[in-house]
Amino acid sequence: MHSIFSGTRLRDMIRSIRACKTVAKERGVARKECADIRASINENDPHDRHRNLAKLMFIHMLGYSEKRIGYLGLMLLLDERQEVLMLVTNSLKQDLNHRNQYVVGLVLCALGNICSAEMARDLAPEVERLIQFRDHNIRKKAALCSSRIVRKVPDLAENFVNAASSLLKEKHHGVLITGVQLYYELCTILLIAHISQSMMLQGSQILFFTYSYLSSCVF
Repeated sequence: MHSIFSGTRLRDMIRSIRACKTVAKERGVARKECADIRASINENDPHDRHRNLAKLMFIHMLGYSEKRIGYLGLMLLLDERQEVLMLVTNSLKQDLNHRNQYVVGLVLCALGNICSAEMARDLAPEVERLIQFRDHNIRKKAALCSSRIVRKVPDLAENFVNAASSLLKEKHHGVLITGVQLYYELCTILLIAHISQSMMLQGSQILFFTYSYLSSCVF
């Protein structure tokens, strides 16, 4: 069943915007379309995805930056297997350093959902820094995003140990819970790495002693 918003076509939106006599009216049309796109995305109707993406691109070309819509579309329309994600890594890095903390929060939410191993390696320093951010909402989102990063790239786990330790002293319950989750992820990854390394070492020792024994045998 098609979404109730599927009747609004890109052509209709362009016609409405071009009919506006003032910038204020044009901005009003853009805001209304963005609201409709948000509602359509929430319905998760695959028939409207291509249309919503085309409308967002047109609105962006007009100069209206709807980051909330953009990141929501990014999370719903793409996943970590899409090569196009590599093209947005630089934009994500810039927004992680944005002066508006709500923009930073949007990026962390997106990364927590679609972060690939390549993106994790590139953006891990910024996310680690945000664990110490002044706002508790940003710290909470950064901790959740860090959990995905270390799952994707276990080699980065040690980089987050000190930051995760600081979260365990938090008084804010939301931050504390995410800090415990991150610390659990880190402990699990580091324990598995330690066990694997020990097993490899023991295996090497057993192989050495076996070789030495067989070499000493006289057939």
